[in-house]
Amino acid sequence: MTRAAQALRYDDVVRVRGLSKTYPAVKGRRGAPGTPEVRATDAVELDVRRGEVFGLLGPNGAGKSTLVRQLTGLLRPDAGSVEILGHDIVRHPERAARILAYLGQESTALDELTVSLAAETTGRLRGLDARRARAERDAVLEELGLTPLAGRALKKLSGGQRRLACFAAALVGRRALLVLDEPTTGMDPVARRAVWAAVDRRRAEHGTTVLLVTHNVIEAETVLDRVAVLDEGRVIACDTPAGLKAQVAGEVRVELVWRDRAPLEVPEVAVLRERAVESGRRWTLRLAPEEARAVVATVTGGAAFAALDDFTLATPSLEDVYLALGGAARQGLVRA
Repeated sequence: MTRAAQALRYDDVVRVRGLSKTYPAVKGRRGAPGTPEVRATDAVELDVRRGEVFGLLGPNGAGKSTLVRQLTGLLRPDAGSVEILGHDIVRHPERAARILAYLGQESTALDELTVSLAAETTGRLRGLDARRARAERDAVLEELGLTPLAGRALKKLSGGQRRLACFAAALVGRRALLVLDEPTTGMDPVARRAVWAAVDRRRAEHGTTVLLVTHNVIEAETVLDRVAVLDEGRVIACDTPAGLKAQVAGEVRVELVWRDRAPLEVPEVAVLRERAVESGRRWTLRLAPEEARAVVATVTGGAAFAALDDFTLATPSLEDVYLALGGAARQGLVRA
């Protein structure tokens, strides 16, 4: 392969073809129920381009974390291939650690270390000499606002602080690909903003590529260039957030919040209940625009108005896309 052809090929940082993994059924002991066979990834095919933030979106159990473990060389697939920057990760899983940084959902190996030592040790493990590791450590901690916590052990931090410290360690010893599994879980808005500012800075300066695993649709809509929606181990859609939302552009989401309870004695409200998804005092309906207007007129101009606390109309979100695509765990996506 010529150098020019190789460079063109590497515009796709990650290439996944036919990736499948099945966990076998497990029999229960002494009459206890067992677990059925689970198809965790099912012929997954993906391309992640250089410099983009690519998301894996889906509910718990959709196969996101299993897919990431296969991409990072931590779990061997039953079938299929994973190529990262031209390296065959199925054949050579040990190469993954040299070309990507992985922040998993659990990072307990760092718990006994201080924030400073966790970041420095990660840099040394990635081949930096002591001086360079300390320099990068100091820069990253300052960038993320962690310098005041540098001497604290991770196990003594709050959940959000600990998560931010683990993210800081992942950034030391630069890698071309960042694989982030729910990186901002438990963080406050300031910390989340610092995370994505750091990601944007590395994309702009170094062309860093990010593979983000999330079930937070608000965050996904804000930061992703493209997103693959997973359901039961399969990719059921893959496009830009705008492209996916265009698939349900003809719908409007109507949310009704009742003061105490829905006034089901009002016939028009009782009819609406058949189409609503209920969550406590909140009803959510997905309707054609003309239907949405009729519903708003019904609840704001009739007998139901006295029971109404609030209502909103919204254009489609990624959550609406997922629900329209028929995901199995429809309540699994979070919205805040």
